[in-house]
Amino acid sequence: MMNFDLERIRADFPILKREVNGHPLAYLDSAASAQRPLAVINAESHFYQYGYAAVHRGIHSLSAQATTDMENVRLQAARFLNASSPEEIVFVKGTTEGINLVANSWGASQLKAGDNLIITEMEHHANIVPWQMVAQRTGAEIRVLPLNDSGELAIDALPGLIDSRTRLLAVTHVSNVLGTVNPVKALVAQAKAAGLVTLVDGAQAVMHGKVDVQDIDCDFYVFSSHKIYGPNGVGILYGRKALLDEMPPWEGGGSMIDQVMLPTGTTWNKAPWRFEAGTPNTGGIIGFGAALRYVEEIGLDAIQQREQALMRYALDKLASVPDLVIYGPQERAGVIAFNLGKHHAYDVGSFLDQYGIAIRTGHHCAMPLMRHFAVPAMCRASFAFYNSEEEADRLAAGLTRIHRLLGG
Repeated sequence: MMNFDLERIRADFPILKREVNGHPLAYLDSAASAQRPLAVINAESHFYQYGYAAVHRGIHSLSAQATTDMENVRLQAARFLNASSPEEIVFVKGTTEGINLVANSWGASQLKAGDNLIITEMEHHANIVPWQMVAQRTGAEIRVLPLNDSGELAIDALPGLIDSRTRLLAVTHVSNVLGTVNPVKALVAQAKAAGLVTLVDGAQAVMHGKVDVQDIDCDFYVFSSHKIYGPNGVGILYGRKALLDEMPPWEGGGSMIDQVMLPTGTTWNKAPWRFEAGTPNTGGIIGFGAALRYVEEIGLDAIQQREQALMRYALDKLASVPDLVIYGPQERAGVIAFNLGKHHAYDVGSFLDQYGIAIRTGHHCAMPLMRHFAVPAMCRASFAFYNSEEEADRLAAGLTRIHRLLGG
């Protein structure tokens, strides 16, 4: 392990010292929202205490400095994804808003009646519903790349879904339920060969390993700050410059304009600022920059190694729990979805909470995937680099105890 000091890392996250229901907190819900390290909390707090001002068009020093700081985070995000220019980075509220932006700007201006677009059966609702809404408005058709029984995409079915009217493939990089790591580079290459535009939902991928958008060669890549140890309300939409330059704005307001004329004739700012209407979440963006810095200082390769080792350990421990059904492939990133016998996920989750163990229960914003596995809900434990083997032990022990209490 590349100098991976778990105790030192856990000390960076004050909340992990908490007790819940008389037990030390075992926070196994980072895939929903990750905790923030002090570096992020302090960066945001420092900005509000000493540096806050409205960005753009400010002649005074505080405004100019805040604008520079924010634009530096754009540069940082471009480097983080290996985008070819910071002008390919659009600040959004999160992955959901980023996908809605592409659907409403690119989709609404490009899709025509009779066109079709492809999504997959494992998508989060945020990569389904915006496309359904724009398809309904434009008369386009939605096609679905199915899952196979091991919880991976049936990639062989992709060529059969593509025809001369297919315009887009939208696919998740990592499943938020199963942890399946999709071969996005191969999928994008296949889609690109057929002339499709490609969008990759990276919400569950960027914290587990290095992402290089030039290597993947996708047209759009989206992720959220709060899943990579940063503040809420900030996300990144990477868009290939040639596409962003042609896309109309989605939201109108301040900062996204060039000249405003009455009654008509208003012109737009250039991309990416054309897509950033209104006052941004500047404090959140500063905190997000600190989160990227924090992750890069530990190193995504070291994080990936540590998390993979912890994931193997956890899966091994969970194998001893009677009547436990684990969904998804053996090789996975970040999450383990399961059900305990015939017990409803909510019951299992509330028992675990009594033991101080925080997991996610429900449909995980992936109802089509739940239907595929013919269950109403699942439990999901997620493992991040600040989790410990002891927490995996507690999860397995807790589940064994629940099984004993509730019966098979």
